[in-house]
Amino acid sequence: MAVRVFSVEFRSAIAQRILNGESVLALSTEFKIKRSILYRWRDAYRLAGKDGFKKTRGRPRGSSGLVMKTKPGTTAADRRIAELERRIGRLAMENDFLARAFKRVKEARSKNSAPGEARCTEK
Repeated sequence: MAVRVFSVEFRSAIAQRILNGESVLALSTEFKIKRSILYRWRDAYRLAGKDGFKKTRGRPRGSSGLVMKTKPGTTAADRRIAELERRIGRLAMENDFLARAFKRVKEARSKNSAPGEARCTEK
């Protein structure tokens, strides 16, 4: 399926129709555009008018994939500490998930070892 590119005028006209009370579902069906996109257009138009549609696509040139929200005057060491703390948080969540998963597997295996039932051959 080809990517459709809509002009600023078209997107602003659709956003105006939504703000005037037309149904997003009806517009979505009429133009075969996902509702989520129409809501995004409405919100962009509501915030900045036609200028809300003039963003360039993709990541800004020279930026990394990681967006760091830092306060002015933050040192490189502070940014590194914040990055490591986020990484520790993610690893802690993964560990919790795996601990719960292993517990469920262990419980399922113990249920299979009841007398008279088929047993799991792995231990």
